[in-house]
Amino acid sequence: MNQLDLAGRHAVITGGATGLGFAIARRLLVSGATVTLWDLDRQALRRAAGELGAGVQTVAVDVCEHADVVRAVQQTVVHAPVIDVLVNCAGITGPNVKLWDYPPEQWQRVMQVNLTGLFFCCREVVPLMRERNYGRIVNIASVAGKEGNPNASAYSASKAAVIALTKSLGKELADTGVLVNCVTPAAVKTAIFEQMTPEHIAFMLSKIPMGRFGTPEEVAAMVGWLCTEECSFTTGAVFDLSGGRSTY
Repeated sequence: MNQLDLAGRHAVITGGATGLGFAIARRLLVSGATVTLWDLDRQALRRAAGELGAGVQTVAVDVCEHADVVRAVQQTVVHAPVIDVLVNCAGITGPNVKLWDYPPEQWQRVMQVNLTGLFFCCREVVPLMRERNYGRIVNIASVAGKEGNPNASAYSASKAAVIALTKSLGKELADTGVLVNCVTPAAVKTAIFEQMTPEHIAFMLSKIPMGRFGTPEEVAAMVGWLCTEECSFTTGAVFDLSGGRSTY
């Protein structure tokens, strides 16, 4: 494992109790950062904190609720006076059905978690970063946001919006020390697979030229570098993690 330099930095990771968020937290901790995990699942937060050990605090938060995000920021800065890094990892897939069969309430939920929640987090953390003229924001998008996966219209649309939001916010902050980038993984085998049908999982694998799924550790490695001070001339950018599926 390459050693990244995040000594003295503090990171907030949404959806940090499991899956990609947990792997990213572990990578940042190994690199010298302290971490606050934001997650809706209190039991998962307790397990994650126990596994990750020192340097971790947790905040139970529903990113879909603006007031909850405001409270989470206030609670976080009590123990960590600054937030140097924000990794927006909270997300859900929604059902795997045709658009014309998509339950409207499920569509709204996917958009609320994957897009609106990310907006709330950026909205409340960016001012703190601007005050210090330093920050790194990494948004977890998806190759589905580039290509559009069939039977996943809400997920694909929400992740395309995350890519666009990243580009927009990156440009808005380009004259500051706050950089905003996103990554677009292909399927990574985590607990989120439990939300998908076997047919959809097989479809995603068939699209990856490397013939395998990504690993959380591979995503964490790229995200980790984007969180460092060494990432200094890249903002509003989209980084591919698709095993050759998406090369643009």
